[in-house]
Parts: sequence; C-alpha cells; structure tokens
Amino acid sequence: MRLDKPIGIYLLLWPTLWALFLAADGIPSLSLLFIFIGGVIIMRTAGCVINDYADRDIDKFVERTKFRPITSGEVSSKSALVIFIVLIAVAFLLVLLTNWLTIKLSFIAVCIATLYPFTKRWTSLPQIILGIAFAMSIPMAFAATNNEVPYSAWWLFTATVVWTVIYDTMYAMADRDDDLKISVKSSAILFGKYDLAVIGGLQIVFLLTLIKVSIEFNLGVFYYFSLILSSFIMIYHQFLINKREKNNCFNAFLNNHYIGMVIFTGIATSVVI
Repeated sequence: MRLDKPIGIYLLLWPTLWALFLAADGIPSLSLLFIFIGGVIIMRTAGCVINDYADRDIDKFVERTKFRPITSGEVSSKSALVIFIVLIAVAFLLVLLTNWLTIKLSFIAVCIATLYPFTKRWTSLPQIILGIAFAMSIPMAFAATNNEVPYSAWWLFTATVVWTVIYDTMYAMADRDDDLKISVKSSAILFGKYDLAVIGGLQIVFLLTLIKVSIEFNLGVFYYFSLILSSFIMIYHQFLINKREKNNCFNAFLNNHYIGMVIFTGIATSVVI
C-alpha cells in the first residue's frame, strides 16, 4: 500500500483540492473535504496494490522494485487482490455519501485505475492512462459539489493529465534501462533522446492550460503568481534531469509535489480572498 511513501497521495491530492476549491468558488464543505481526501488516500493505496499485482512477474528484474511485497514473496497474489477489493469497497462507501452523478463517475475512475498497470505491456504512453486516472477526481469533485460537470472543469482535467505525463516521464527516465531489458513500455522510452525537449514542451502546454483555467474561473493575481513560481520550479526540474541521472530524475519526479502545492495555494487564495 506504500503509505510510508506518500508522494503518490500528494500528487493525486493537489488536483483534487484544485477542483474542490474551484467548484465551491471558495472553501468546500468539511464533509466533501473528508470524503475526497479519504478517497484520495484509499484509491492511491489501492492503485499501488493493483500495480504490484500486475507487475509481480517483472518487478524482480528491476533494482528499485525487486523487494516489493508480492514479488519478494512476503504477500501472496491472492492476498493482494483481497486487499485491493476491500480498499475499493471502502472508497465506494465514501462515494455513496455524495450524489448519483459522482457515483457514476466513480465507476469510470475505478476501471481506469485498475486498467493502468496493465497498459505498460501494450502502449508506449501508459502515462496518459495514469493521467486520466488521476484527473478523474476533478469531474467527480465538481459533480459532488454542484451536481454537474461544467465545460470549464475539463480544462483543469486536461492540465492534470499533461502534468501527470510530465512527472511520470521523469519517473520512467529513472527506470528506462531496466524497462528496456524487460520490454516494458513507457513515454521515456518512446521519447528517447528527445525526452528533455518533449518534457519542456509539455511544461509549456501545462502552463498555458492553467492560464486558460484562470480565464474560465476568473482567478486573480495570486494565482498568476503561483504560475510564475511553478515555472521556476519546472526550470529547476530541467536542470535536474539534464544529464538523465537516475537519482536526479527520480528527485525531479518527487519535487513535482511542490508544483501542485504552489498552484493549490494560488487557487485557494484567489477564490477565498
């Protein structure tokens, strides 16, 4: 479940909070905050479990993952599936506290989250599937708040997908050599020697999409300040991954947490003040 490594929770949590505060045009209700923060934690842990189950036969060939519980024999595949089902059931109980539209969207979200770990076998861009899985919290947040998903919410959805592809490509760059040996596909392998340029281009698209979000939701100067600060963080990430060293690529991935936090601060300040 990797609760001792909460970076995945943070990366899923920030877009969820972006959406909740924009949907509420201020501070969301405490009940929705409880439901969605709890849902983020549970679904991320469930995602880790199904990911380890899907990769149980290949994790042993990757230095970073060879000691994970299933591939090392600490936990059986059957036990992992039981844990996954229990976590999904708990998450569904939380969704039942919302409305019918959110419940329907949750079925789509679970299907995509379950599918993602297996897509590394047949597509070179599994990061897009992961991005969609992470971004599903956005229409769900709008649906739970307002019982509808406005057109403007899909700009935030798009920004989240693009951002996920950016940081998960950095993550994949750290594993690229091992992935090539075991024939696992990734955006880092697909982009090859153009990886830095593609990531740079996606970072620009991400910022432009976030500017469109500001227009759609009439956000103020605090939000634009957060985008400026985020752009400097992204430039720093380019320096980190410039030599494609594994540790630096992984650190750049981890550091994306601060981008999510900075943007959330800009959104929350803009809609509350």
